[in-house]
Amino acid sequence: MSGRLALSTLGCPGAPVEQVIELAREHGCEGIELRCATGEILPPAAADAEARTVGARFAEAGIEIVCLASYVQVGMPGEEAALARHLELARLAGASFVRVFGGDPDDPGVAARAVTTLRAGAESAARSGVRILLETHDAFLTGRAVAGVLNQVGSPHVGALWDVVNPWRAGEPPAVTAEALRPWLAHVQVKDVASVTDLAPVLPGAGAVPLDAFAGELARLGYGGWTSLEWEAAWYPQAAPLYEALSAFRSLTLEHIR
Repeated sequence: MSGRLALSTLGCPGAPVEQVIELAREHGCEGIELRCATGEILPPAAADAEARTVGARFAEAGIEIVCLASYVQVGMPGEEAALARHLELARLAGASFVRVFGGDPDDPGVAARAVTTLRAGAESAARSGVRILLETHDAFLTGRAVAGVLNQVGSPHVGALWDVVNPWRAGEPPAVTAEALRPWLAHVQVKDVASVTDLAPVLPGAGAVPLDAFAGELARLGYGGWTSLEWEAAWYPQAAPLYEALSAFRSLTLEHIR
């Protein structure tokens, strides 16, 4: 795994900027993923001035905003404007990426719409200097599914985010995911769970996710981007405290970059 560590604010829902900066500093994280949701540091309805202020506060602390983690579903109808606005918020805040999802796996039109929306979004991304990243999630759970969309989009302004759990629970081996995402991989998220049917978070390295194989594939690809802990405290409030997860995450990543 890369030595450039980040944390997602999904692990500290509602936390203010100062608390996030303190957590990042304490645990050796030089980057953050900002969850873009109501009640969070940078919500979708934020004004331009608010986005600039948030970006400036993190920049002054020496913490890079790696990714604006949006909930835009590019395979669903009518998401073009939302995607464009998230790209603008990311630009104003100084984020490198906007994370997007696919949409409903049972919708037969989801892949075609995703290609269309991402092609249009790529033009906005080129102007903003912010790259769109399609996550291995929902309609595109595997690396092969994400690559199938991105190969059709064919833009350097659109890439892939590898959430380690989702392709694995779909039955795709890490080597297959890595090979599929090879041309597009820009960011990775680490997490761990007890099993493919029990997705409540456990401390990284303590669960069933093949994190050693994941790290090995990243090394094989020569991956040098950010490695982010996505601790899903917002969905699982009974999970261990974020500081415990960050300690385990840091130990795990340091083990793999020695």
